[in-house]
Amino acid sequence: MPRFIDVHPMKGLDGALIRKLQNTLAGEFRVTHLNIMYNPEVDQCYCLIDASTMEAVQKHHDKLGIKWDYVS
Repeated sequence: MPRFIDVHPMKGLDGALIRKLQNTLAGEFRVTHLNIMYNPEVDQCYCLIDASTMEAVQKHHDKLGIKWDYVS
């Protein structure tokens, strides 16, 4: 399974929700969070994830209402 990292603002996210997302099983887009690193002081969140495609990563975030800045 390919591995991706994405970057986005934390807008609407807090530590509790991030922990919940990290422990959620792969859903509709088969995206699995391996690690989520975040820093509220600079309003940045970094997700290390396994997914079949970059498009799956983007759709996953779009469905959650999270505007991503960068996916690689």
